[in-house]
Amino acid sequence: MKTEITKLLGIQYPIIQGGMAWVAECHLAAAVSNAGGLGLIGAANAPAEWVREQIREAKKLTDKPFGVNIMLMSPYADEVAKIVAEEQVKVVTTGAGNPEKYMSMWKEAGIKVIPVVASVALAKRMERCGADAVVAEGCEAGGHIGETTTMVLVPQVAEAVKIPVVAAGGIADGRGIAAAFMLGAKGVQMGTHFVVADECIVHDNYKERILKASDIDTRVTGRTTGHPVRALRNETTRKYLELEKAGASFEELEKLTLGGLRKAVVDGDVKTGSVMAGQSAGMVRERMSCRQLIEKLVRETDGLMKGCGCYE
Repeated sequence: MKTEITKLLGIQYPIIQGGMAWVAECHLAAAVSNAGGLGLIGAANAPAEWVREQIREAKKLTDKPFGVNIMLMSPYADEVAKIVAEEQVKVVTTGAGNPEKYMSMWKEAGIKVIPVVASVALAKRMERCGADAVVAEGCEAGGHIGETTTMVLVPQVAEAVKIPVVAAGGIADGRGIAAAFMLGAKGVQMGTHFVVADECIVHDNYKERILKASDIDTRVTGRTTGHPVRALRNETTRKYLELEKAGASFEELEKLTLGGLRKAVVDGDVKTGSVMAGQSAGMVRERMSCRQLIEKLVRETDGLMKGCGCYE
């Protein structure tokens, strides 16, 4: 499975683990990297020093490349941007903003920069400002999402830019990876399936909720605020959607979900917490280690892709 992405990042397989807030920490990132993919630490809204500690811990656990996902709306984004350069992180992925102002600093540090995009226009802009690749993330993904599906977004982005494209959103098995290659992607990013991996630190209640999810169990809240989020349905998503329908204010809606992701990930409250997951949750049926999962994905993909000429 050698592609432009494996060559660019120095990894064995073109599989990137999503930088999920409260979920993607050093143990998961290192396990994915040790298994041949690219693990990511999710900086989210965490203080910069926490990110530095996570990077240093990950270095103790793996000698393989790993990265950091930076949410650019974070109040600590400027500090985290400097820390990843100081700590010589190999890869940075970005979301919720434009990373242009950090590009020169990251490039000087030898960092590969891969922004997450939800439109062709943003993909083109990221290419112009020096991105090494882009993650084209469809609305099937968990957490904060755009409006376009992976099936439609990936081929349009792949046609529009010359840099490699990584497909994300709704991918949970070899069929999804093979489909992504056929759409023009050179790699995939997966989040939901890695949440149930043995090395992932999320509460067992969260993992079990994903494992029991059906094809229709996700809901998208926040469309009226301009910040749509996909999560598994529960009391909070039901109440949120009711409030949205009733025309509730942004402040009222924010109050309902404040601290919700931590409540689900750390405390295991899957009734009133925010159980972020993609539509692929309906395809996640078993727990395994990161290595077992990646080996399974590679086996499935190879079986489907042999002879089609999609690998280099």
